[in-house]
Order: sequence, then structure tokens, then C-alpha cells
Amino acid sequence: MLTISDPSRLLAGTVLLSVVGIEFGGWFLLRLARGDQRLTPFQQKFARAGHAHAGVLVTLGLVCLLLADAAGLDGPIGWIARIGVPAAAALISAGFFFSSMGRGEVTKPNRLIALIWLGALSLAVGVVSIGIGLLTA
Repeated sequence: MLTISDPSRLLAGTVLLSVVGIEFGGWFLLRLARGDQRLTPFQQKFARAGHAHAGVLVTLGLVCLLLADAAGLDGPIGWIARIGVPAAAALISAGFFFSSMGRGEVTKPNRLIALIWLGALSLAVGVVSIGIGLLTA
């Protein structure tokens, strides 16, 4: 029987609830494909990228929770390892969505593109800490 730590269980439950938001993004992309929503080509690309990153990174985040448990990570490093990838999913997808918002003909990202870089840092910290934890367990 698989046992899961309390921190991983709590985060997995939260991450799974976020899937509803990803579903909403899929609904939005369907509206875009049907022509019900008008966006610039730049905004369309960023909407697709935000949605794709959210789905992939949420899935990776769930796997990483199990790997953090397998590595026996606990305490502050355990929380950092467990939160890194799910936080990256939120930050990177938010960066794509929010940096492409605006009125009129939006053709380039605004300053909120910094969220993508913060997400990339969070992703790196999460996977590196779990990777090192697994190699040293």
C-alpha cells in the first residue's frame, strides 16, 4: 500500500482542485478556436502556452510529491521541494496569461512576463531539491 506524507497529501489535494481552473482554460481555448473570442495572434500563442504549461506542470507536480516522499524529504527542505513544481505551474501559466492581457491590439508581453521567470526559478528549485534528495537517500 502506498503511504503518502501529510504535506504531500495536503498539496496533492490542493493541486488536484486546481485542475478545475485548467479545465476553464480549455473551455476558453475552445471558444477561441470557434471564433467566439477575439485575440491577437500573440495573445492566442500565449493563451495556448499558458494552458499547456499549467497541465504539464501540474502533472509533474503530483509526481514530484511522491518522489519527495520516496526521498524522505522533510522539514523546510521537504516543503520547498514539494511546493516548487506546483508553484511553478501557477506562476508560469499566470505569466503567460497576465502578460498578454490588455485592451486593443496587444502584440507583446507586459511586465508581468516576470512571473514566467519566477516560475522557472521555482521549477528549478523544486526539481533540483527532489533530484538531490533522491540521489542522496
